[in-house]
Amino acid sequence: MAREQISREQAVAPYFVGVDLGGTNIKIGVVDDCGQTLAQTAVPTNETLGAEAAMQRSHAAILKLLAELQLTIDDVAAVGLGSPGSMDISKGLILEPPNMPTWRYFPIRDCLGKLCGKPVGFANDANAAAYGEYWVGSGRQFKSLVMFTLGTGVGGGIIVDGVSLDGSHSFGSELGHIIVDSRPDARLCVWGGGQGQLEAYCSAPAVAARTADLLATGRESSLTSRIAQAEELSSLMVFEEAERGDDLSREVILETARLLGVGIVTVVHTVDPEAIILGGAMNFGGHATATGKMFLDRIRAEFQERAYHVVRDTITIDYATLGGDAGYVGAAGIGRLLYQRTNS
Repeated sequence: MAREQISREQAVAPYFVGVDLGGTNIKIGVVDDCGQTLAQTAVPTNETLGAEAAMQRSHAAILKLLAELQLTIDDVAAVGLGSPGSMDISKGLILEPPNMPTWRYFPIRDCLGKLCGKPVGFANDANAAAYGEYWVGSGRQFKSLVMFTLGTGVGGGIIVDGVSLDGSHSFGSELGHIIVDSRPDARLCVWGGGQGQLEAYCSAPAVAARTADLLATGRESSLTSRIAQAEELSSLMVFEEAERGDDLSREVILETARLLGVGIVTVVHTVDPEAIILGGAMNFGGHATATGKMFLDRIRAEFQERAYHVVRDTITIDYATLGGDAGYVGAAGIGRLLYQRTNS
C-alpha cells in the first residue's frame, strides 16, 4: 500500500527528492522537511541499458513529479540516492551490485547530481530505508536503531544519533553477512558464497530452498499439491500455507525466526541500540496475520533467551511501518542531512 500523501499546502518547505534504486524499479518521491510525501512514482530500472540511462530516466521522472506539484527543480534543496552495494560512498561510486551485472564502477551520485543540478546524498539502500524508519517511521521515538530488511536478500541499516554507520569501506551494516551457523556444512547463500551467513537462512530464496530440502525428505505438506500444479515454491507460498495451518510451513518460518533472533542478539551485543526494526517484503503479513505475529513472537523469545540481561528487557523489536516507501523517504532524509550540514 502506497504511503498517504499530503498536498503542497500542507507541506513544510524545503523540499527533498528521494531516489530508491532497485534491480527492477526505481522508486522516486518528493518529501517535505517533516518527511511527509507529496508525490511518488516509479520507473523501470532496465538494468541492461546501463546506469547512466537509468539516471536520465530518474531525472525525467523527478521533473515530471515536480511539475505535477507546480514545483521546479529550483524548489528542491537536495536529492538523496539509495543504491544497492557494493559501493564507495565517499567517491559516489556504485561498484559491483550482484543484481546489476552491467553496472560496474559507475559514478552514479555525481551523474544524478549533474542532471539535477543539486547536491546528492548517497547511501546504501538498506541504510537509507533504516534512516527513513528512524526519521518518520517506527523508529522515530528512538535515538538509535538497527533495521533488518528481509526479502530477496537480507540487508540492514544501523542508525545511532542520526548517523548511519556506513563503515570505512562502505560495508557497514551489512547484517545479512552475520555468521549464524559455523558448521563446515552450513548453507551457502543463494547468491553464491556466504556460507553460514544470515542471508543463507533468512532471505526469501533461502526460505524456499530450506523448504524444498524438507519436502525432498518425504515430509507431508499442503505445499506438495501446489508444486504438483506447476506453482513455483516461494516464501510467499510458504506463508500462505502456514496461514492455512500447514505444519511444515510453520516449522520453516519458526526456524527462520529463531536464526534471525540469533543474529539480532549478536548485533545488539555489539551496537546496543534502543530498537530492532524488521522491514522488507518478507514479513509474513506482519501484525495483520497470525503467521506474522508468530514470527515476531519467536524472534522475541529467542532474543529473551540469549541476550545479556542488561539489554534483554529494554530493547524494542517490532515491524517497520513505512513498507516499500522507506527507501525513497530515507534517501530524501539522507539528502536533507547533506543540506543541513552544508548550510549550518
